[in-house]
Amino acid sequence: MAQLWGGRFTKETDKLVYAFNASISFDQKFLAEDLQGSRAHVRMLARQGILTREERDQILEGLDGIERDVASGVLEITDRYEDIHSFVEANLIDRIGDAGKKLHTGRSRNDQVALDMRLFTRRNLCELDAELRELLEVILHIMEENIKTIMPGFTHLQKAQPISLAHHMGAYFEMFQRDRLRLQDIYKRMNYCPLGSGALAGTTYPLDREYTAELLGFDGPTENSMDGVSDRDYLIEFLSAMSTVMMHLSRFSEEIIIWNSNEYRFVEIDDAYSTGSSIMPQKKNPDIAELVRGKTGRVYGALMQILTTMKGIPLAYNKDMQEDKEMAFDAMDTTKGCVRLFAGMLRTMRFNREVMLASARHGFTNATDAADYLVRKGVPFRDAHGIIGRVVLYCLDRGIAIDDMKLEELRQFSPAFDGDIYQAISMQTCVAKRLTIGAPGPEAMAREIALAKSYLEKHPAMSDPSRA
Repeated sequence: MAQLWGGRFTKETDKLVYAFNASISFDQKFLAEDLQGSRAHVRMLARQGILTREERDQILEGLDGIERDVASGVLEITDRYEDIHSFVEANLIDRIGDAGKKLHTGRSRNDQVALDMRLFTRRNLCELDAELRELLEVILHIMEENIKTIMPGFTHLQKAQPISLAHHMGAYFEMFQRDRLRLQDIYKRMNYCPLGSGALAGTTYPLDREYTAELLGFDGPTENSMDGVSDRDYLIEFLSAMSTVMMHLSRFSEEIIIWNSNEYRFVEIDDAYSTGSSIMPQKKNPDIAELVRGKTGRVYGALMQILTTMKGIPLAYNKDMQEDKEMAFDAMDTTKGCVRLFAGMLRTMRFNREVMLASARHGFTNATDAADYLVRKGVPFRDAHGIIGRVVLYCLDRGIAIDDMKLEELRQFSPAFDGDIYQAISMQTCVAKRLTIGAPGPEAMAREIALAKSYLEKHPAMSDPSRA
């Protein structure tokens, strides 16, 4: 068992205790970040005269060799090592001898793991931002293609008023745009380097923390060493933001599942994003949308787990904080994967425009406009509301839409109806005359789409400076 702390102990750790304490099974995901942090630390130590140039070069060459051999499969990460840090250091010493023992000068595993977690989170945050931007591109394309595609808008899952498909999609564009803004905000707060905080109280070595931060693409070093090793606010914020992304995806998935049903038939999901039944040959199931909806709970669970872990921890580092990783890693992978799959499903989905239009007509979504028509003819609104309510009952009894009624039928309910009623309550008119900012009318939608395009042009995906 490779350990970095045996000098104080007179007997070997119990095997069960060792296994319970070890983190190598999951923190091996940190290999790239651990090597990256070690390279920056070594360069800083040499610049400060704490290491010689020869020692620096030896260590850097050894670290490069470890990275190459792990990538090629020559070197395997096993549970012989307690964590990824001991794996790197032990293999470095095996390769280059005493110079490798100087890698840890002026550094604790506390600030080392704090750095690795921050680098790993930053990388995943940037990757999620790129996935969200791709999803926004897909949504924008649907908006541009469907300004005149009429569908019912809903409240309480009841057909309410006619809108355009572009308008409906625009609501999700706003949601995922806000998600990106949250990620950018988190990035600004988290982009400070904890390396050099030591175990909790810094170090007596003359470290240049500003230089280390610069090498690693941070905006600067963390200002308090105790907070530096024990802060996981950025991870909590990221998990919260991912939970919100998943909530948005889940809402969208729920609508697609409904739209895909035999009763609605608003959409047809591409075969590549559907599955069948093992017993019912007619079935084409919206499994991707259902799985996205289901996996939302996993991400929520990760957020609650880290909040619960952190709530009772005194300063500074405590072993409880090792529990910040497994569920967070899963949440990152889950969220990125769901956004990527959802974008693919949406990109290949076919919209049944005629079915949407018919649903809007027969759902009496123009009832409000019919009432407004009577108001413009001098009928008090409360009276107009009651008249149209009775008109709807009449249509329901006969299985027709309001605009299927003859003028003579309409005049049985109010003499204010005239020949211009049909133009006033056509689906196209009902949508087109809604021109206020944020409404579904073509002019308002053209403005919304222009703003969306401008946003995407001005906001490329965030780049991880450590990958530049």
